[in-house]
Amino acid sequence: MKLYIIAGERSGDLHGSNLVKALKTTYPSLSIRGFGGDEMKQAGVDIFVHYEQLAFMGFVALLTNAFKILKYIRLCKNDILQFKPDAIVLIDYGGFNRRIAGFGKRNHIKILYYIPPKVWAWYQSRAFELKRNVDRLFVILPFEKKFYKEKCNWDVDYVGNPVLDAIKSFKVDPDFLHKNGLDRSKKIVALLPGSRKMELKRIVPLMAEVVKKNPTYQFVVAAVNNLPEELYAELKNIPNVEFVYDASYDLLSVADATIVTSGTATLETGVFKVPQVVVYKMGALEYQLVSRLVEVKFISLVNLIAGKEVIRELIQDEAQPDKVNAELNLLLAEGNYRSTMLREYDAIFKTLDTGSASQHTARLILESVQGAENS
Repeated sequence: MKLYIIAGERSGDLHGSNLVKALKTTYPSLSIRGFGGDEMKQAGVDIFVHYEQLAFMGFVALLTNAFKILKYIRLCKNDILQFKPDAIVLIDYGGFNRRIAGFGKRNHIKILYYIPPKVWAWYQSRAFELKRNVDRLFVILPFEKKFYKEKCNWDVDYVGNPVLDAIKSFKVDPDFLHKNGLDRSKKIVALLPGSRKMELKRIVPLMAEVVKKNPTYQFVVAAVNNLPEELYAELKNIPNVEFVYDASYDLLSVADATIVTSGTATLETGVFKVPQVVVYKMGALEYQLVSRLVEVKFISLVNLIAGKEVIRELIQDEAQPDKVNAELNLLLAEGNYRSTMLREYDAIFKTLDTGSASQHTARLILESVQGAENS
């Protein structure tokens, strides 16, 4: 059996690697090729293109790199035809993967989509496109199953959330505090500015201003090795700032509070039970466009899953140093505000904890492909 798997971002690489491990546990001789990163490569995927070549975010970045993206789509299509997989497994990365889904459908290749694009947030009509082109959809948020049923009468599979898989399998480094010069007797604030260049360009200066207001706290930046060091420049020379690279889970395991850019990190922070404030900024024109298209009240996964405001979201003009600082100090103070947030995290965890998303999805993928082979 052969699968072609496509993940175009860092989180997709992590979840893809756990899925591949689950697949190979059941089917050791499985041959897997595709787009991904170091985690998927270590899990046994023959990586054709590394996701670093594909990490574009926002309308402007997509427009300015349109020809590059189209080139990789063509390369991907040609590689799929040469590899001749039994199925294509898509992981997140909606703009790219929706095109590959259509290509696969036209070429009579089974399409299986794990962690589909967030069509419930905007352009909900794309749900019908997914239904046309995808043979089986594996969703990771409880409300997504209901959305697809009500929107386009499509029964999809809710498999649980892979963030829980990743965190459950994570082993904390017992020397993390010592190796990074951190003092447990002082407040530790994790800074999670994201993993994309445009996110860092807008969020790092804001975080630097907040840090300067709090010289007695220890701030630790969850940095990414494959990004240019100059993106972190404004935080580099502040005395109470430390950097850790590719160790966000270790950091969250010791943090007292977190300032986090919206994304998967908001849910990871919630699962680690760290009080957080979400900050997000984009270009003015891009924000005007997005704000007219978005059909949900929240941007953080924590609030979306809860269906209410559990954590504060400071977006665009609200993302100001004074407001972020005020929220941070509320989070760090022992009291009802902090304890209520932690109780809400417990409720969200119980909603998501349905077993291993990776194992559930692997089983359904193998059933789908083997069923097609036997029919």
